[in-house]
Amino acid sequence: MEDRRTGQKGGLSGWVAKRAGEWDLAGQDETALQRQKFFWNTLVDYWFRMEIDGWENIGDPPVLLVGIHSGAPFVWDAWTVGLQWWRRFGPERTLHGTAHDVLMAIPGFGRFFRSMGVLPAAPDAIATALAEGRDVAVWPGGEVDSLRPWRERDRANLAGRKGFIKMAIRAGVPIVPIATVGGADAMPVLIRGDRLSRALRLDRMLRLKVFPLAISLPWGIAPAALPQLPLPAKIRTRFMPAVEVENDPALVDDEEYLDRKYHEVQDSIQRGMDALARQRAFPVFG
Repeated sequence: MEDRRTGQKGGLSGWVAKRAGEWDLAGQDETALQRQKFFWNTLVDYWFRMEIDGWENIGDPPVLLVGIHSGAPFVWDAWTVGLQWWRRFGPERTLHGTAHDVLMAIPGFGRFFRSMGVLPAAPDAIATALAEGRDVAVWPGGEVDSLRPWRERDRANLAGRKGFIKMAIRAGVPIVPIATVGGADAMPVLIRGDRLSRALRLDRMLRLKVFPLAISLPWGIAPAALPQLPLPAKIRTRFMPAVEVENDPALVDDEEYLDRKYHEVQDSIQRGMDALARQRAFPVFG
């Protein structure tokens, strides 16, 4: 299926939108996951030493999971959620993650993301998946959240974006907030690079409002977009109690209701992050 938003765009932004708009609900490539699981198991269990809980808060499908993530473009704390979901449910209950247009458009990367069941972060893709009874995870804060400076690593930031609430209302599904800490240690961001992005016109060409500098292997201090190896972070993740929304189409235009539910979700994520951060044994990688 293809996202209709690609029809009017030209140039680089049009190419990105066209490639990112190609999606389907085939789900994860089980054969590929079985081949890769030894790499992912080692990464999750020994490099990131991941702890995850709150499974009792995942109700019957479909649910819309909403979280924060760190270290774009690699967002290890998002990938690890997907891996743990697959470990628990297998092919019987696919979780569709979502990704920025630029990542979905990159040759090779986009194909790999699609084989993992990832969808473009577009309303039509998400709405279709939910209507088909699929679980979907979204990261509304986008690059603002995933590239927040390391000093803000324990702050939930959904960037004021409330589209996910409208999606939940229209689909009649609960929202399950995802709290996580530690992912930012895998690639500590020093500066977001808002001004640099504008100077390079990345905000116009690629819809990237930031151009961050980060600490990464093997580069040291370098642009965060470079291929890199993650630092050995300790990732802790928790599924928080579901936030229920009313299945009333009129509420998608009710700013007061949207604002209330937005803060209910963001505050839930923050409470979970605060609790998980208190479990750190060391200030970095702990």
